[in-house]
Parts: sequence; C-alpha cells; structure tokens
Amino acid sequence: MIRRLSAWLALACLAVLLAACAEKPPYKQEAYVFGTLVQVSVYGAPEDRARPAVAAVLADFDRLHRLLHAWEPSDLQRINAAIAAGRASEPAPAEVIGLLRDAADWSARSDGLFNPAIGNLIELWGFHADTFAARLPDPAKVAELVQANPGMADLSYVDGRVASRNPAVRLDLGGYAKGYALERAAGILQAHGVRNALINIGGNILALGQHGSRPWKVGIQHPRQSGAIATLELRDGEAIGTSGDYQRYFEVAGKRYCHLIDPRTGWPATGAQAVTVLVRGAHAGTRSDVTSKPMFIAGPDAWRPMARRMGVDDVLFIDARGRASATRSMAARLEWLDQTAPLAVVE
Repeated sequence: MIRRLSAWLALACLAVLLAACAEKPPYKQEAYVFGTLVQVSVYGAPEDRARPAVAAVLADFDRLHRLLHAWEPSDLQRINAAIAAGRASEPAPAEVIGLLRDAADWSARSDGLFNPAIGNLIELWGFHADTFAARLPDPAKVAELVQANPGMADLSYVDGRVASRNPAVRLDLGGYAKGYALERAAGILQAHGVRNALINIGGNILALGQHGSRPWKVGIQHPRQSGAIATLELRDGEAIGTSGDYQRYFEVAGKRYCHLIDPRTGWPATGAQAVTVLVRGAHAGTRSDVTSKPMFIAGPDAWRPMARRMGVDDVLFIDARGRASATRSMAARLEWLDQTAPLAVVE
C-alpha cells in the first residue's frame, strides 16, 4: 500500500506554531518548489516592503529549482547526462561547481553516508518522482550500483566543466539544496530590509530575528502520529532540519521503505524514524539539511559519534521502535509534548 504525505503535511513536519496574541500576524506567502511546500513569514515589516522581499525569495527558489533539479531539465541534470555519456559537461555555472565541492567536503566528513552521487540508486528505488510505486527493485541491480561505488570524490573540474572517472555517478542534491536555499532566502530578505522572518522549506526552517516580543516557535512532527512530538523556540540565525521515514516512502508487505538510502547497502535505512538537528552560526541552513542524513543512516548505535563528527551538538534521535533520545543541550531546548514517549538524555 502506497502512503505518501501530501505537501501540506510535509510542511507540517516542522510547522510554525504561532500562539494567539494581540500582535499583528506576519505577512506570509507560500509556493511549491523543490518537490515540497515552502512558506515565508515576515514579521514587523510593512506590506509594501515585505511583499517584494518575499517575491524575490520565491523567484530565487524557482531559479534554484531549475539549476539543481536531479531529474527534470536543469544544469545539474545536464551534468548527469554528460557523466553518463562518459564525457565532461559543458561549462557549468560557478555556483553549481561551488555547491558540488562543498557537498563533496560534507560527504567526506560523513564517511560517505551523505553521498549526493547515488542518484542512480535513488532512481532505482523510484524516488526520482513525485509519486512512488510500491515495488521493490531488482536486488542484483541494487548490488551492481553499490559495487560501482559512486562518490563525490570521483568528480573533477577543469575549465568550468564537470567530469567523473566513474560513470555510475549521478548527482542528486536533494539532501543539500533546501538548506542552501534557506541561506539564500535569508540574505535576500535582509537585503530588502527585513529583520524578522521565518523561512520554511518542507520542514527545514531558518529564523531571522523574532516574532514580535518573543522568539519564533516551531514544532517537531511526531513520526507516527499527527501533530507535534515537541516544540522549541528558534532564535535569530538558528536553523532546524529533520530527516524522517514518514515523508517519502512506500510499503510492501507491511514493511516501510523510505527515500533515505544507505550507500553501503543500497537499501533504505531502517534504524530510525526521525532525526532532528538544531544548528546556528555560519551556513546554518546548509548544515541543518546535510547533517541529519548521515545520523539517520548511521542508526541508533552510531548516530552520536556521527553527530560529533559533523559538528552538531543539538540532536533529537527517534529510533525504529519510537524510542527518543536527545543530546543534553537539545533536551534543554525542547518542550516535550508526548508523555507516552519518554525522552532519554545522552551525553
């Protein structure tokens, strides 16, 4: 049976929880890009300033969609076509090359568990689509792609052209692009004089300033129930991101197969229901998107060392049985709502 959450529910995985108060509500706009619903909320700016600022953000999201889409026509798709044909690409935008180099650094830091080069595996599992068929791939084909061992280190860059010594490389920045877009959006809003905003791209959220007299407040989606499992206040410059098995998945014979593929096996990771990270500082948006993936794939026995390796202090990990653990600093930030699911604190 196929179960796929609609865009509005994907957004709700980290929905903005705005308490009723006398303060004027934020100016909001929504759009559908990156395969998910996005929302930009601006507080405290007059509409004649907020409207063009948000319009500029949404226009940039559309631009990034055309630049980085993994299977629809885009600059990234043209690079993939060149690699598959065994040749170097046409000159690629410097922005794309910069993102690929940065993604390669993150891949190395994660021991390859974050691996944007496994697009062929993602396609084989049927996740290069907006809807998924409840069908398992041929195990022999999965094993063949794992044996080919595509990785970001296979890429080379000469005169603005991208090539790969490994034709099995197929680039998919689905675990990176939303975080990068958050940072772009924050910069655009600030350039338009907006100081207080919340940017939500399918549950990856970045905060600027605050919501009037209080911080922005967000909720963390319960991975197996409707509504939030916890809330927290998001401070200026902080970003939060979740990797979960409840957003893009299908079921066969009662077993769930999610889009988070373990590059070591070629099969969806099964050790977690959700991983949420909270980050701050430079490149908070990108880090909120990238770092949750390798922790999810690492599983219950290895997520904590992986968090240290990725430089993330604040983590909430919910294992495959629904047991929740959080680092001490993250636990201190959470308002835990699900009293049926005790929260264990780990060092």
